[in-house]
Amino acid sequence: MTTLLVTNDFPPRPGGIQQFVHNLAVRLPKGSLVVYCSKHTGHEDFDAEQPFDVIREDTSVLLPTPAVAKRAAEIAREYDCDAVWFGAAAPLGLLATGLKERTGIRRAIALTHGHEAGWAALPGARGLLRRVARGTDVVTYLGEYFRTRLDRAIGELTTLEQLAPGVDTDAFAPSASGETVRIRHSLVDRPVITCVSRLVPRKGQDTLIRALPLVRRRIPDAALLLVGGGPYRSTLESLAAASGVAKDVVFTGTVPWAELPDHHAAGDVFAMPCRTRRGGLDVEGLGIVYLEASAVGRPVVAGDSGGAPDAVLEDRTGYVVPGRDVPALAERLVTLLDNPTLAERLGTAGRAWVEQDWRWDTQADRLEALLDPSA
Repeated sequence: MTTLLVTNDFPPRPGGIQQFVHNLAVRLPKGSLVVYCSKHTGHEDFDAEQPFDVIREDTSVLLPTPAVAKRAAEIAREYDCDAVWFGAAAPLGLLATGLKERTGIRRAIALTHGHEAGWAALPGARGLLRRVARGTDVVTYLGEYFRTRLDRAIGELTTLEQLAPGVDTDAFAPSASGETVRIRHSLVDRPVITCVSRLVPRKGQDTLIRALPLVRRRIPDAALLLVGGGPYRSTLESLAAASGVAKDVVFTGTVPWAELPDHHAAGDVFAMPCRTRRGGLDVEGLGIVYLEASAVGRPVVAGDSGGAPDAVLEDRTGYVVPGRDVPALAERLVTLLDNPTLAERLGTAGRAWVEQDWRWDTQADRLEALLDPSA
């Protein structure tokens, strides 16, 4: 069986969706995939290293135009494709019906990534999703929050199946060491709360800063390590100063992916109190960082936005708090920092859960089964 992957979201273009799609792609059986996607700077060297053919259209963005539909059909026939997989449901999923009619493709799968939950509530965007659903056999969702919202809009038109990102359990492992990171930022022997995420309002780093004075009343030497860059940094720095904790909040800026496990390991607790904004249009998709922290063996505290609670087993791998509730967040952080035995228990359970359900190989097996349910 051969699958045609049609996508704009593919490396070397950066981003979480791109990594999601690529990590699934490289784990499908050798010789079973061909990729049709848009161009991005540096793609020639990247494509040469892939275990499958990558065909790039001479554009930065693929759209479901007649020309793109024709080229996708030509590739499907050339490679004798049986299935098509859309890296993102909209808008390229609109090609599904035509590809089935013009080629040997019998099955179409389209991924969603979280923002589609907001689209499902908007009349125009909902209409687009419904057109995609009519041509596809399966539309995937990240977690229960998104399944519920997609089901209201398209559930009667297609099959909804869960497919979420995975975790590299070799890189994110209890063997990761945070010692170098702690030394670099003068955090040796201090209780450390870590947040690894882009600095934007939805992620809740401001709530962490507001909670830190409450935490320090009971854990006097506690510090906050904010890992990542983003447009919210200057606002957060001003807030830390106004809250009297500027010396206790460390901003690392963007760090290389290879260093993320050690940054997770530098903390005693991982926390990202994300919250939903803009009437549900700005919502957390899943929060793979919670699972990466669990894989390293750290307890986690998550916000209640979107699919974030799906990445936490309440009272088993960590806790979920309302994303805007500063006292509730502070209380959970104090509980974990003040009780190393509890923190270790939650971290150990988190590692076991990730190994069982969240490895990339597990997610790729799910995708393979969706593409060929008869296998």
